[in-house]
Amino acid sequence: MVNGQAIAVLDHVGKHFGSNRAVEDVSLEVWPGEVVCLLGDNGAGKSTLIKVLSGVYAPTSGTVLIDGKPVRLSSPHEARERGIATVYQEVGTIPLMSIGRNFFLGAEPTRWPWPVRRFDRATANSVAVRQMQDLGITRVRDGRKLAGTLSGGECQALVIARALYFGARMLILDEPTSALGVKEAAKVLHLLVQVRSRGVGVVFITHNAQHALSIGDRFVVLIHGRVAATFSRGEKSREEVLGLMAGGEELEELNEELEGLMAGVGPEGDSEGMEV
Repeated sequence: MVNGQAIAVLDHVGKHFGSNRAVEDVSLEVWPGEVVCLLGDNGAGKSTLIKVLSGVYAPTSGTVLIDGKPVRLSSPHEARERGIATVYQEVGTIPLMSIGRNFFLGAEPTRWPWPVRRFDRATANSVAVRQMQDLGITRVRDGRKLAGTLSGGECQALVIARALYFGARMLILDEPTSALGVKEAAKVLHLLVQVRSRGVGVVFITHNAQHALSIGDRFVVLIHGRVAATFSRGEKSREEVLGLMAGGEELEELNEELEGLMAGVGPEGDSEGMEV
């Protein structure tokens, strides 16, 4: 545990959509300089939870605290103003725009030659390249190139570098490695290690236990919108984590049920004793 104060805390948070309890009674802390891995299968409630944390949804119950103070985040913009940035699975770059333009999208640097204000391309391009290289993406040397020329891992680096440049103290990453090959996924994991070393808190949402265990400091497993387990690095093996994510006791019950069914199937594939 890092000394100081947690950047963000979810205290017994729930989010309901009518009778559907997408998230129920979830508590979570994110501290500076640590990676918290949020694990779970599809439909576990991971996406709903990060949308509460990033200001997309207001919680139905419980409290969100930023820097120790209760807040009610009304939008992602407000979350960003408080230093919480979210990188979604669909990478936020525009392929037919330059790297520099993507980096400053919506916050473009300008210069003032009379009589109109113009986009300062040279500044945007040099800052974008420098910030990406600071994260170890040395192949990118020209901010004028289109973002579409970047690899998947480099696109993630662009989005992360942009968030850090604009003051993110905490990054939420939604399945950042899911659509990437082995080498590109490794680049992203290395990026997260660098981000953590800068004292930034990271919430890493994934269903890939191997990726999580390689960089995570603390782990939260969600099943059906509830916390099934919380643990720190080294406390559980990969097999134990996979068992938790798959449903733990529910999976064991299902296996027993399947074994019982298969025991009644004869060698020709017909169920013994079944009337036809």
